[in-house]
Amino acid sequence: QVHLVESGGGYVQPGGSLRLSCAVSGSAVNDYIMAWYREAPGKPRELVADIINGGRSNYRDSVKGRFSISTDNATNTVFLDMNRLEHEAPAVYLCNAKRSYITDNHNWGRGNQVTVTS
Repeated sequence: QVHLVESGGGYVQPGGSLRLSCAVSGSAVNDYIMAWYREAPGKPRELVADIINGGRSNYRDSVKGRFSISTDNATNTVFLDMNRLEHEAPAVYLCNAKRSYITDNHNWGRGNQVTVTS
């Protein structure tokens, strides 16, 4: 069982940047498909970005070119660098780990709030 702990959320001004971190324990970060989801009030949880075993990454269209997902083997951490934050609704960003795209066995962190506000 892998354990995920997010950090780095908070308030950011429009146009600003924020880095989210997810510390992984119980297994190597690159053994999994690591993903960031977000959940805004009244809206379904949505996939923001994922990275497959530390290699290829995928992004939802609305964040392409602004967000970047990466992993660090040395610290066993996955990051989400968010730049040019403008139109994102306040949301809880959650870290997710799964062995494959077809598994029902997902591991979740507790999430961190991100709010873009002036």
